[in-house]
Amino acid sequence: MSKPSAASATETDAIPPATSGASSHQRARRLLLAGWETLISVAATFFGLLFITFVIGRLMPADPLLAIVGERASEETYNRIREELGLNLPIWRQFLIYAWDVVRGDFGMSVLTARPVSEDLLRVFPATAELSIVGIFIGVVAGVPLGVWAAVYRNSFLDHVMRVLGLVGYSVPIFWLGIMGLLVFYLELQWVAGPGRLEVYLDGQVPTVTGMILVDSLIAGDWEVFNNALSHIILPASLLGYYSLAYISRMTRSLMLEQLNQDYLLTARIKGMRQSRLIWRHAFGNILVPLITVIALSFAGLLEGSVLTETVFAWPGIGRYITNALLNADMNAVLGGTIVVGTVFVGVNLLSDVLYRIVDPRAR
Repeated sequence: MSKPSAASATETDAIPPATSGASSHQRARRLLLAGWETLISVAATFFGLLFITFVIGRLMPADPLLAIVGERASEETYNRIREELGLNLPIWRQFLIYAWDVVRGDFGMSVLTARPVSEDLLRVFPATAELSIVGIFIGVVAGVPLGVWAAVYRNSFLDHVMRVLGLVGYSVPIFWLGIMGLLVFYLELQWVAGPGRLEVYLDGQVPTVTGMILVDSLIAGDWEVFNNALSHIILPASLLGYYSLAYISRMTRSLMLEQLNQDYLLTARIKGMRQSRLIWRHAFGNILVPLITVIALSFAGLLEGSVLTETVFAWPGIGRYITNALLNADMNAVLGGTIVVGTVFVGVNLLSDVLYRIVDPRAR
């Protein structure tokens, strides 16, 4: 970047305070307008998510009333409970009542656990968040350097290996890999612990602060619980991390290849700039903004796609909770879990947009 000329500096210094104040006012106004637009967009997205989820839940062939009253209940009992729950009302009135309850944080009662769905979700969501955070950490730490490496050494042996790994990551069903992982690393080699988050005799040994056992055990300074929780999470998190690695490394490779072919990098290379400085400071710096979006989408995808992983590994997270609720026609739990996952997805996208504006001043 060229330094500003003396004339430019003089002109900048000569700007009167009134002009600088107006400029700050305009910037604040633009930021406020952007904030309102973002807020309206998030509210509209949440409303659309709520509506679609509710309609799909009502159109499903399972009858939630049968899960409540049982198949042997009389017709009179069935109709009375149906009226008490408001299921005899027009669907638009049911939606308005449900939307108002959701806004107040009330997702109804779970038939399966006989507890408020909001309480169940607060209990199971930290397990999914912990699994997804460790998974995306593995995906980013391994996927970004491998993607850069594959782009720099394009068409090399390692580049071809990366392509095959990415193709396998997209092609092989995650539940099959999970079962194979348990058979090899748990039953045969015994390198990792089995299904679940923690051994039964350690359950409740550390007080719950965040709901994430790794974090809570660190806060309590209990290394026995930490090591046991780490041994349980490493296999399912590595599996999720492998899937995010396949996506992140492929996107990183594409973005880096585009940068490495730019004229300014060719000129810098001709002038003798060091390869490491050219790659990591200039080329990687320019792909950082779109890479944030890629990582955010990958993380949101882990939250959504952890259903099968949690089922295979008996992981007591929100994916397993929704699966059990769906099998038992517990529609309040299904709707509540789906809305929470969708809201987190919107939140992650909003966070990536904020980071985008922080990293790239041109987007402000």
